[in-house]
Amino acid sequence: MADRVTNVLIVGVGGQGVIMVSKVLALLCQRQGFEVKQSEVHGMAKRGGAVFSHVRFGKKVHSPTIPTGEADILLALEWAEGMRWLENLNPESGVFISDTQKIMPPFACRNRSRNQVPIYSRETPAEILDKVASGYALDAAGLATDLGNERAANTILLGIMSTAFDFEPQDWLDIIEKFVPKNSVEINRQAFLEGREWVKNASIPEVVTYDDKRFENESVMRNELEIIPHWCKGCDICVRMCPEQCLELNDAQVVEIPRADDCTGCRICEWLCPDFAIKLHKVAVPSEISKELVLET
Repeated sequence: MADRVTNVLIVGVGGQGVIMVSKVLALLCQRQGFEVKQSEVHGMAKRGGAVFSHVRFGKKVHSPTIPTGEADILLALEWAEGMRWLENLNPESGVFISDTQKIMPPFACRNRSRNQVPIYSRETPAEILDKVASGYALDAAGLATDLGNERAANTILLGIMSTAFDFEPQDWLDIIEKFVPKNSVEINRQAFLEGREWVKNASIPEVVTYDDKRFENESVMRNELEIIPHWCKGCDICVRMCPEQCLELNDAQVVEIPRADDCTGCRICEWLCPDFAIKLHKVAVPSEISKELVLET
């Protein structure tokens, strides 16, 4: 790193923490004595819009933009965004790191009838890791959920990326503490260390696609929405974007689902919620009423 410019490309969608990750890296490199240039493009303020950030550091950096095919590290917080930016990775020595979680945009759900699989990226981790010089793919969101906060997935990925550099872990943690909310310092510390630990036993996982295999046994499933009231900020995005108009805000400005039977399981509300306040669960229908549901669909 001392003799050349190092290029790190961080990509994802709005709300995932792309900018936080890039700022942590940029400030850390500055404190290590490097010249740093950063260029970023923000997508939608809420989840769904593309966001990417170029971070370049070295003794002397002339441009903030990474040339195509020269990224030393491509860190993707969302699987399809990683696919979209893959050509920017150095094919001979680049490191690919990606969450296998897919955040579906609304246009991927054009067919909203029950039990439809969204139209989206089908590449598997095995296929992609076979094409890059070095890489990691994991369900970072799932690991973060196990730690107690799904929103710490970006810090898990940051921990994985940190193993590619010579900086001390505590130096990373000191910077992370400056950019995360005070009440989440400990969970982010755990997430960072979890990412570093995960690298030691890294394996190739399956892509987390939510629903790709949900009907492989041809069983009938019912859509059930879980609302987390204390996470809901009453932004009204889910209510306005729900194609079937199943949702509404109550008097406390918290979303609820008064018309649950109309839900087709398109997941638009879940994917667009900036606060992770909605979860869609697929629940097996008892055999005695499954025929009735099939007739309805």
